[in-house]
Amino acid sequence: MFGDIMGMMGKIKETQQKIEETKKRLDTVLVDEQSNDGLLKVTLTANRTIKSVDIDDSLLEDKEQLEDYLVLVLNKAIEKATAVNEAELGAVAKDGMPNIPGLDMFS
Repeated sequence: MFGDIMGMMGKIKETQQKIEETKKRLDTVLVDEQSNDGLLKVTLTANRTIKSVDIDDSLLEDKEQLEDYLVLVLNKAIEKATAVNEAELGAVAKDGMPNIPGLDMFS
């Protein structure tokens, strides 16, 4: 039994390391989003760090419209990045968890 516990602890530590490696890799995964008319484009990492914002000059004439565009496009981009992030980290965590009867957190 003690050997089983040590084996599980080793597996958990290995999984934690894989999760950290995945988080670093997600800094290099880019998510692009744009407004329907293409006047505003943003790029984020899968860890939800904004990398670039491209604003068409026509949006600079109307502050309120630009703010609306930023809110909509950034929220869509963050939603996409979060989905990628959760899928990647969830897959690593699920694969690395020891099989403990009754503990079906990732099923």
